[in-house]
Amino acid sequence: MTEHKFDIYITGVGGQGIGLFSEALIRAADHAGLVVGGVDTHGLAQRGGAVVSHVRIGPAYSPLIRRGCADLAISLESYEALRALQEYLADAKTLLYYDVRWQPLSVRLGKESPLTDDFIRQECLRRNIREIRVAPESLTDSRMQNTVLLGYLAKEALIPGVKLQHYEAALNDLMQGSMLEQNLALLQKIASA
Repeated sequence: MTEHKFDIYITGVGGQGIGLFSEALIRAADHAGLVVGGVDTHGLAQRGGAVVSHVRIGPAYSPLIRRGCADLAISLESYEALRALQEYLADAKTLLYYDVRWQPLSVRLGKESPLTDDFIRQECLRRNIREIRVAPESLTDSRMQNTVLLGYLAKEALIPGVKLQHYEAALNDLMQGSMLEQNLALLQKIASA
């Protein structure tokens, strides 16, 4: 049991597996012996809208993280990474995101400019935020992008007290058969690279 507080804001687009990803994080923290809780908000996820999870480690009176107070923001999509950065991540903390883009309708209609590679980087520099941009891996199944990010969490020790074996135990809880074997192999490959 810990008294240390650590808030993680997770976001992506409907269909990317944010619910499973946050469940894996919660179980990994639990396997590490930490007090942890979380809540998902789905909104218009079924129509390509944002899906958000709040995961709080340590004492918390609310399941939701206050805006501008997250210690770590994780995103499976670049536009949602920018939103997490601007709305929830505290200054001098860490942004981890998978650099794929699902263009919003306003960009597709030409009403807004597309997000550039440099825009997130400059915002992170301005606010002294550590940016970890994960370039797309050649995966046999795009749903394994979640496991790639779990591997970076383990490799970079981004969640205090949670180690590779805790992420492995979480995947063992949630998967079985060849799906488990493939995800464990990918997790270990990324974490040890």
